[in-house]
Amino acid sequence: MDADRKQVSGALARELDGLQRAPDQTRHDALLALCRRALSLGLAAQAIPLLDALGGADPANAEVALLRGVALRREQRFADAAAVFAGARGAGATDPALLQGLAQTRYELGQPAAALFAQALQSCPGNMELLRNRALALASEGQQAKAESLLEAELARNPDWLDGHRALSTLRWTGADQARFAESYAAAMPRIPHNAALWQAWFSALAQVRDWAGATDVLDRWEASLGSSPATQVSRLFVASEAGDAATTHRLLAATQRVSGAAIDLIRVRHALRARDARGAEAICLAQVATSAAALFWPYLSLAWRLALDQRHLWLDNPDALIGVHRVDLAADELTDLADLLRSLHTMQRPYAEQSVRGGTQTDRSVIQRDEPIMRLAKARFLDTVRAYVDGLPPNDPQHPLLSLPRGHLLIEGSWSVRLLRQGYNVPHNHPVGWISTAFYIALPDAGQMGPPPCGHIALGTPPEELGLDLRAYRTIAPEPGLAALFPSTMWHRTMPFDDGERLVIALDVARPRT
Repeated sequence: MDADRKQVSGALARELDGLQRAPDQTRHDALLALCRRALSLGLAAQAIPLLDALGGADPANAEVALLRGVALRREQRFADAAAVFAGARGAGATDPALLQGLAQTRYELGQPAAALFAQALQSCPGNMELLRNRALALASEGQQAKAESLLEAELARNPDWLDGHRALSTLRWTGADQARFAESYAAAMPRIPHNAALWQAWFSALAQVRDWAGATDVLDRWEASLGSSPATQVSRLFVASEAGDAATTHRLLAATQRVSGAAIDLIRVRHALRARDARGAEAICLAQVATSAAALFWPYLSLAWRLALDQRHLWLDNPDALIGVHRVDLAADELTDLADLLRSLHTMQRPYAEQSVRGGTQTDRSVIQRDEPIMRLAKARFLDTVRAYVDGLPPNDPQHPLLSLPRGHLLIEGSWSVRLLRQGYNVPHNHPVGWISTAFYIALPDAGQMGPPPCGHIALGTPPEELGLDLRAYRTIAPEPGLAALFPSTMWHRTMPFDDGERLVIALDVARPRT
């Protein structure tokens, strides 16, 4: 793979140097094939100059514009991508994919996009992804009821549409209809009672909100319809373990000994930690950190080693070197403007079911990618801070989940704002899809409202409370407006409750760099 990337990168540079003459059609097609190959190898940044040159010579060429827009999106240059999609359409290109790209990109920029998605659906009426995204855009533009109706109507026609069920249940859970958040699954099930994927999705929706009785009822009905299976056994084990039913947990652990995979190993490792079986938990984790599921198990391996008083946890977590505190270069008035923008985005009535927020709300989409001037400024200054943290990391360690990866090009995996109010907090959690995680403090309670330390602090290294482990935080950090805490995404962390007021942050995960 590395040899392929070097070869393609060199070819891109040579072709860019050779573009003094307009390419004939044969060479034009070869250049586009080279750019597609570059994108498949993660070389979007190197392909963009060549695509810019080709697009400048022929702005109405839909194929060039699409590749160019995709490359810019890969590099998270969303405003530039939107301009390319819009420019190609304005120059006469009619490919429906350009409109789809424009709608999606404007949505991610925080701009109105529901009408664009509706136009795109006219060209591709069966595109379920477009329909779902139109519903999400409608909700973001204050048309929650219309968004739900759109999804409900499509689910009536296509009851096996899992993404539609998930989108509708999320809108209801975070909106005004929490009691009905899982109703679409119940309505669909009598029509397709033999659809195991739908049973699994319904169970997962209820288990996510820890509705153990409801989840168990779904499991009973699932097995009555399709019989027992490894999937239902693992699901029952999950409920028993998380609900604290020790006898059933032990019975099901024995019954599922031959079932393998990351999902059941997570259940097993959490059970082992609850039972203080540090070495049993370690063995499960060590087997999994050599697989594609590694990011799920590094945090639990840390807990196993800490429980066993094994000093390797200091190699993994290395709190003295890997927990950083940096000040972001934003003035007080800029932080005030940023806080005003963020407050306007906290429109949900309650947090996402799968997130760690308690007593507050969390924004949708990747907030740092929005196109408001204050957000563009905050992004640039925040990423400067992340760059400084990365540049100060210890030397490369090929065995370490953070220190083994390249440190050159940084992209964002996701970002969001969390607004906590009186007694709000985040439960202990980690970010398995990220590489480096951050918390950037924008606004905090007035003096005297926070409460005595560590109220309102971020605590790093705190295990999930439901595991019952007596392990102290490595460190707590007192928040200050303009301050950012940075740490490995594999590290457990939480926000401590505070007495009163508002605690407003931007959280950001840096994407795992490609090797």
